[in-house]
Amino acid sequence: MAGAAHRTEERRLTRRARVVRATLIGVSLAFLGLLLAAPLGAVLAQALAKGWAAYTESFSDPDTRAAIRLTLLTAAIVVPVNTVFGICASWAIAKFEFKGKSLLITLIDLPFAVSPVIAGLVFVLLFGSQGWFGPWLQERDIQVIFAVPGIVLATLFITFPYVARELIPLMQQQGSDEEEAAITLGASAWVTFLRVTLPKIRWGLLYGIILCNARAMGEFGAVSVVSGHIRGLTTTMPLQVEILYNEYNFVAAFAVASLLAVLAILTLVLKTLVEWRAGRGGA
Repeated sequence: MAGAAHRTEERRLTRRARVVRATLIGVSLAFLGLLLAAPLGAVLAQALAKGWAAYTESFSDPDTRAAIRLTLLTAAIVVPVNTVFGICASWAIAKFEFKGKSLLITLIDLPFAVSPVIAGLVFVLLFGSQGWFGPWLQERDIQVIFAVPGIVLATLFITFPYVARELIPLMQQQGSDEEEAAITLGASAWVTFLRVTLPKIRWGLLYGIILCNARAMGEFGAVSVVSGHIRGLTTTMPLQVEILYNEYNFVAAFAVASLLAVLAILTLVLKTLVEWRAGRGGA
């Protein structure tokens, strides 16, 4: 009797666990559908509201093409720079002990705590015509604010934690025994990095690069402050979407937004693949 009662109780708990699991999965899917799938579907529907011809015609606008080129140029500069910085910073933090280590970690996390708009204003105060370096730059005819350099600097600041923040805990977990052994056997620092460290961090590095690239292409707040919204010159894709929408050119605005959405989806796919490969042990 006791055994039968115990089995009955186990079946009741199992059914309850299944109901709870199904409920949580349903709520999660509904939440994702409401906040992700529905907005994405709305963007695509609005972009194609007047047909495929009107959609493709939106990208023939010279200002839109300039915005796409500027976005790709900014990402092409920012991502490699932040990759190098992230590797160097994470190696220094994970492999060495030095004064100011905690301060360096805090500075790396700073963009997460500062509003992008505030970050843009800081660059205006530094490099604007009335800023600290403004007169010096004007004397040498160097334009930073309301020009491409300002956009690159603002995007660099906003995105520089991503690679470092992915690599620091990974390198700390792996330790430095293998690197020390390689150096003891006569390997140089560069050879040690390429042959020992890089193979162990390659998936974490790629993951950080993907996130950095996604944020660089989608950044709006800081870039909006330093760009000046000069059409065809200093407008990135997110800024071009805002301009077109404010002009009631909804099809063109949502067409550019759909391109950003496609890039975001590709980023998620790559991110998932990297997580899957990393979960398999990097095989």
